[in-house]
Amino acid sequence: MFNGQGGGNIWMMVLMWGGLLVVFYFLLIRPNSKKQKREQEMRNNIQIGDEITTIGGIQGRIIAVKENEDAFVIETGPDRTKMKFKKWAISSNDTAAAAQEQTKADKLQELKEKRAAKKAAKEAAKEAAKEEKNNQL
Repeated sequence: MFNGQGGGNIWMMVLMWGGLLVVFYFLLIRPNSKKQKREQEMRNNIQIGDEITTIGGIQGRIIAVKENEDAFVIETGPDRTKMKFKKWAISSNDTAAAAQEQTKADKLQELKEKRAAKKAAKEAAKEAAKEEKNNQL
């Protein structure tokens, strides 16, 4: 049936399918698994007092974490209604997100201050060089 003439085509097809699988892995599977790891880490690191949003859109503050039940209790609204949810129902930790934004803002401010100090040092060095040049003349 095969007389050796179609052997190259088979290897090209196997190589093409292998390349396609690699592309699917890096474009679809890997980013999704990274996202799931981040979400699981966020859910495992919740603490009492954190402001959260559930997947249903309910916002509240965590008042109890029940590790043995894999659940937490939030307090929401002005009437301080208490609700119990499973940990998988957390959509976002708003306290951690606000802390990250504050950290980014602090880093940006620090970077701006460093740049301003560097610029001032350059200007001072230029002025000192001008003064020395004038003193030599």
